[in-house]
Amino acid sequence: MATVYLGLGANLGDCRASIEAALDELRRSPRVRVLTVSTLITTDPMGGPPGQPKYLNGAAQIETDLAPEALLAELKRIERLLGRAAGGPRWGPRPIDLDILLYDDLVLDTPDLIIPHLGLRERQFVLAPLSEIAPDARDPVTGRTAKELLARLEDRG
Repeated sequence: MATVYLGLGANLGDCRASIEAALDELRRSPRVRVLTVSTLITTDPMGGPPGQPKYLNGAAQIETDLAPEALLAELKRIERLLGRAAGGPRWGPRPIDLDILLYDDLVLDTPDLIIPHLGLRERQFVLAPLSEIAPDARDPVTGRTAKELLARLEDRG
């Protein structure tokens, strides 16, 4: 079983309900076990079209025997089920957003999937919830923990 950290986000519709529905779908998956979920925080959008609503963001720790690509397919299935259409503007508004942040100590860079998540080290809205549930989760590229990455980001302002 792999230990995986997911990023959770939404900024359209009932964001809290969408994130809860996504977690419920993950809990129904026979190959996924949701271990813990962070507090959900409200954050400003990063990039994307101007005027979009604020995001609700969080993180979850799961265990799974799904390979990274199969887990990504399951996350995309859940996003579609909850109303996320393919395409749309980059960093645009969405009813649900599920990202693989860390997958054990795997480093993966394919056209479809990058682990650790590309924005992991630069996004407070990712690192704050991750640090809450797993302060010692380690970025396999830098060797730094989530807590260290967050402190470093906060020090830079």
